[in-house]
Amino acid sequence: MYLLENPVLQRELITNLRMPRGFVLLAAYVAFLGFLVYAAWPAEQRLDMASSEEAKKLVNLFFLGQYLLMSMMAPSFAAGAITGEKERKSYEMLMASPIRPGAIVIGKLAASLCPLAELMICSLPIVMLCLPLGGVHPYEVVAAYFAMIASVALFAMVSLWCSSYFVRTSAALVVSYLLILPLAMVGVLIWQTLEQLGEARLLVVFTVVPVVCGSIGIILWADTCRRLLASADLGSEGKQVVDLETEAEEAVGLYISRDEFPDRLFAPPKRTTFLPENANPIYDKEIRSEIFSQGTLMLRLVIQISMLIALPVMAYCLYMQQNLAAWYIAYVLLFNMLVGPVFSAGSVTSERERQTLDLLLTTLITPWQMLWGKLISGLRVSSVLTSFLMWPVLLACVMPLEYWGNLPTMAGYFLVVCITCVTTAMTALFCSTLFRTSSSSLMASYLVIVVLFLGPMAASLFADIFLTSNVSNTIQFFGICSPFSAVFNLPLTVSDSTNAAPVAVSIFWGFLGFAVVYNLALLLGMIWLFKMRWRVSE
Repeated sequence: MYLLENPVLQRELITNLRMPRGFVLLAAYVAFLGFLVYAAWPAEQRLDMASSEEAKKLVNLFFLGQYLLMSMMAPSFAAGAITGEKERKSYEMLMASPIRPGAIVIGKLAASLCPLAELMICSLPIVMLCLPLGGVHPYEVVAAYFAMIASVALFAMVSLWCSSYFVRTSAALVVSYLLILPLAMVGVLIWQTLEQLGEARLLVVFTVVPVVCGSIGIILWADTCRRLLASADLGSEGKQVVDLETEAEEAVGLYISRDEFPDRLFAPPKRTTFLPENANPIYDKEIRSEIFSQGTLMLRLVIQISMLIALPVMAYCLYMQQNLAAWYIAYVLLFNMLVGPVFSAGSVTSERERQTLDLLLTTLITPWQMLWGKLISGLRVSSVLTSFLMWPVLLACVMPLEYWGNLPTMAGYFLVVCITCVTTAMTALFCSTLFRTSSSSLMASYLVIVVLFLGPMAASLFADIFLTSNVSNTIQFFGICSPFSAVFNLPLTVSDSTNAAPVAVSIFWGFLGFAVVYNLALLLGMIWLFKMRWRVSE
């Protein structure tokens, strides 16, 4: 009932395996890993087997890259497992079936892990090609795959657990990423720290890792089963009815008061009066009702988790090691990458899903009002949340620290963060105009943003290690697409940065120019979609 004859697992596997996107993802994943190994393969016709440092770098890069890719893909398969039932209005029928909650959770978890298992299995032949280079023992390959399987299974369980707490897939997805990414980075640090201790690393991988991952996974599985057994969503077609007074009484930890400052900056109270003259009804509806229609649980978790992670990063990077201030800005940018698309990726797709887009297009509201109303509402929430993480930077500029001599650089940090907020919101809204479901729009937004923001950084690092200097200099030009490159290429002069790496301020100015052109192109494209295509075809 739990695995062999689990109807939930059978249904999920049949549905997922028959979709063409699974084969496309598999082909793209294997092709990417193959190209990675091919590009980094040593150019010498004869290899010195006694010196295998290049082979070690190649295999470590292969495993760490695959581990991070698996960690990022795990929520995309598992975060919508239960919320998808609620969105399709089949949640109550599933709960009314004779299937036990434990079997439902295991079926959803196994179905989420199957595509990831396919990707890992298909990457084995590429790993076998690297073994003849020397420097890597087969036991280390087994240990790496064992640790990756245990970690990815835990990450999928974390996403499934988040899926049981929310009604929308987007909310479960962003909370899953906020929980998983720090865990993934801790795993990378532990693996790299134990690199020189071969036997100790094998002992940790085969003993500590499965115990820790298994214990946390079992706890989350039991809590998910408990929530399914006594679900608060039943009786409302999988839609959670939110009462603000009840939420205030039952909220644990942070509570958002929508009538007070600064909460009303991103969660204004519902309107109790008539709409003023010349006001934008789309913006008013989105910012006051639509974004927070399912409560503020996701928002409260995002604030608490982000601040909890930010405290040690802020203390170390801004005040203890001031030459690492750019790394704290990188954390803020990463936070906006995760949170920014959530509030804009469903702006138009939600109208399609509720079948209200035709009604909206027949109103007297102009396409431009629809566009900027939906854009500003989502941008307002994401930018205010991001600004909560920037106040320590402002405080550092005011305090008598060494940042006083770097005020132009600090202003550049703020400018990059502001432009990134606009870029993530514009990208998500543009994807929302192209796709028909909010989950597809959100995943497409994440994919575009990751390629634009993190792709140039990863390519530059890869080129510095494995490619020639000419190729590396050419690849660095594409850093104008990434706010991370812009931040790390701003000069920061402090007393303990005498041996700092050289910077290229031109990357910063190039990023500003690219961001203006990119966002302008997205804006013109959305205006055309709102004004021309939908008016004719919808």
